[in-house]
Amino acid sequence: MDTEPVVIVAAARTPIGSLNGALSTVPLHDLCSVVIKDVLKQAGVRSDEVSEVIMGHVLAAGHGQNPARQASVGAGIPYSVPAWSCQMVCGSGLKAVCLGAQSIQSGESTVVVAGGMESMSQAPHTLQMRTGVKMGDATLQDSVVADGPVEVKVDEFPRHGSNIDSMSKLRPCFIKDGSGTVTAGNASGINDGAAATLLMSQSEAKRRGIKPMARIVSWAQAGLDPSIMGTGPIPAIRKAVDKAGWPLDQVDLFEINEAFAAQSVAVVKELGLNVDKLNVSGGAISLGHPLGMSGCRVLVTLLHALQRTGGHKGVASLCIGGGMGIAMCVERV
Repeated sequence: MDTEPVVIVAAARTPIGSLNGALSTVPLHDLCSVVIKDVLKQAGVRSDEVSEVIMGHVLAAGHGQNPARQASVGAGIPYSVPAWSCQMVCGSGLKAVCLGAQSIQSGESTVVVAGGMESMSQAPHTLQMRTGVKMGDATLQDSVVADGPVEVKVDEFPRHGSNIDSMSKLRPCFIKDGSGTVTAGNASGINDGAAATLLMSQSEAKRRGIKPMARIVSWAQAGLDPSIMGTGPIPAIRKAVDKAGWPLDQVDLFEINEAFAAQSVAVVKELGLNVDKLNVSGGAISLGHPLGMSGCRVLVTLLHALQRTGGHKGVASLCIGGGMGIAMCVERV
């Protein structure tokens, strides 16, 4: 096992699309191919120099076998390069980066594309076809007006014109007896998108003359009672910063996926975080939460935020459905 640091030399994401929005009809593997091509272009790495492609992905039904492989081939990466998907619910995209780093440190790979993708708009409704379809309506699309390219450059999900007054009137989503507090306004959305990073060893980056964005210092995952799954980042972050040897107050920026506002408040309160360092570019409630993408999305956002603000140490983390958390510490170099 090689203990040489693994560095991130490029990071990219698509805009995040709303449910049934601008990206809803784009095949998932095409979304992912876009970001794979982009990170290779950023770093000046040829597609035939990639050793492995790993993509987090959650809702796989309807996308065919191994969408990561489809995306890899679609990005022009040779057939000889293996590509595969991992599934850790909301943490899938960040877990893919951890697995990519492990692959490099084990000597299995030299250059790894790792990230996440999701098209929640394309999650299928299921129908028991063996009993037949007796009646019902169907919708036709007019190909005359639907044909033609559409360029999506900005995140689609932010609700322009929202205010506290209108959001306070939203109905609770889960508990209907008047005591519920989680609404569509303080919970993350159902979204589409893809994100990717390009990983290699520090010496490989130096050999190629590539300036890394950051080095991966540590990562950690944790499990806990599923009924309090939203607090998963608390033990995961503590473990990750312990491995890094960092006091929490020395971290410049935190990017913590806000599945729900209440969940984020609990994490901030328990860890004693300075909110001025948290999600400085906006969080999942405003941007959206495409499940398989989000783990890598928070990392990509963190890397660019560190560059923009001049910070050096950053932590990316997510809670995970089923009662888990994942976190990664990175340092800008």
